[in-house]
Amino acid sequence: MSDPIRIEADYLIETAFDPAHAAEVMAGEQSSGTFVAVPGETAELKERSAARVERIEISGEVDRPSLPGSGLPKGGTATRRQALVTLSWPIDNIGPSLPNLVATIAGNLFELKAFSGLRLLDVRLPKAFSVKYTGPKFGIEGTRRLSDVHGRPLIGTIIKPSVGLTAEATGELVGMLADAGIDFVKDDELQADGPSCPFEARVAAVMAAVNRAADKTGKKTMVAFNLTGEIDEMRRRHDIVLAHGGTCVMASVLAIGYAGMIEFARHSQLPIHGHRAGWGALTRAPSLGWSFPAWSKLWRLAGCDHLHVNGLANKFTESDDSVIRSARSLGEPLFAGSPMCAMPVFSSGQTIRQAAGTWEALKSPDLIYTAGGGVVAHPMGVAAGVEALREAWAAAMEGIPLETHAAQNAALNAALDAYPA
Repeated sequence: MSDPIRIEADYLIETAFDPAHAAEVMAGEQSSGTFVAVPGETAELKERSAARVERIEISGEVDRPSLPGSGLPKGGTATRRQALVTLSWPIDNIGPSLPNLVATIAGNLFELKAFSGLRLLDVRLPKAFSVKYTGPKFGIEGTRRLSDVHGRPLIGTIIKPSVGLTAEATGELVGMLADAGIDFVKDDELQADGPSCPFEARVAAVMAAVNRAADKTGKKTMVAFNLTGEIDEMRRRHDIVLAHGGTCVMASVLAIGYAGMIEFARHSQLPIHGHRAGWGALTRAPSLGWSFPAWSKLWRLAGCDHLHVNGLANKFTESDDSVIRSARSLGEPLFAGSPMCAMPVFSSGQTIRQAAGTWEALKSPDLIYTAGGGVVAHPMGVAAGVEALREAWAAAMEGIPLETHAAQNAALNAALDAYPA
C-alpha cells in the first residue's frame, strides 16, 4: 500500500440534489467555504485549503428520505439518489491532529440539509499521522506474549454479574477461572470504582488470585481492569494494576474520548482493551454515522491494542457479515510499513455455539473470544465452562463437528444442553 499525501475520506450520501452539487456542499462546509463569498476568500486560498471532491459514483435511488429534516431543490422531486463520494483535504489545514481530524471528516456535514443520508465509510491518512501517533504498543503479538497463548484464540470471559459483587467475591470468581486455565478475564464496562467494589481493592483481590494460580500452573491469566475515568484517575489506576503484576487495562473509548485515549496511551505500559460501549448510536442507522472500519482506525491510531467487534448470532442488531468485516478491518494496515493492527474481541452472547462459525468466517486465530454467561453459567461450574469453550474452539479449528467432539468431553457435552442452538 502507499500512503496518501492528503487526508481522504469515503462517504455514502443520499440527496435530492444533484449529487455533484451536494458533494461540493460537503467539501465547502468542511473546509474554506461559506454560504456567501467573504473578504479574504481568494481563489489562491481555495486552491490551497479547500477540500476536493475526488470521486462521485451513483449507487442507487430511494423514494423517501432515510432521515428527517432534509431539503428539496426548487422544483425538485422527492426521489433521492445515493452515491459514493470521496473527499480530500490538505494536511496543512489541521496538521497531524487526531481530534481535529474528527472535526474535519465527521463534523457538521451530518447536519447539512442537502442530505437525507450521510455515512462515513473509510479514511486514509498521510504518513505524518503515524509519526505523531504510534498506535498500539502491544497489539496482537504483545498480547500473545503476555498471555502466553499462541496458535489459537484467547479464551475469555466477562465478570458476571456485571455489578454487585464485592472486591473479595470478584477475586474468588477470578481465582476459580484462573485455576481452570482461562486465558483472559475482563471487567464489565459497568464496573469501575464504585463504593461497593472499589478499584484498588478489586485489583488487589483479583491479582492475588491470579498470581496464586500462576504459581501453581505456570500460566498467568490476563485480566483487563476497567479503569475508565478522568485522565489522572486512569493514570493512577493503571499504576495500581502494574504494581500488582497485572497485564492489561480496559477503557470505554467513547466515554474518555480521543484526547483522553491519546494521553492515557502515552502513559500506559500495559495493553489497552478498548470497549466500544455506546457504539450503536453512531452506526445503527444504515444511512447515518460511521462504519466500524473508519471509526476503529482512529482508535487504533490513538493507542488501542484490543477493540470489541460484537459476535456472531449476537444479542444486538448487528449482522454476522458486519461483525466479520469489523474483525477483519482491525488487521488491515493503517500505513505502509506501520500496520498498527489491533486484536478483535468477540463478545455479546457468545457460547460454544459460535466458535465454529467464527473460525469458518475468519480462518484466523488472532482474536479474543469472550463469553460471560457462556462460561460462568455452565451447569458444571466455571471450570467446566472454560473447558467447554476451549474444546469447542479446538473442534472448530480441527474441523470436527461440535456434537462429535462433545461425545468425548463431559464439559462440552453438558454445554450442548445448557446453550442450545
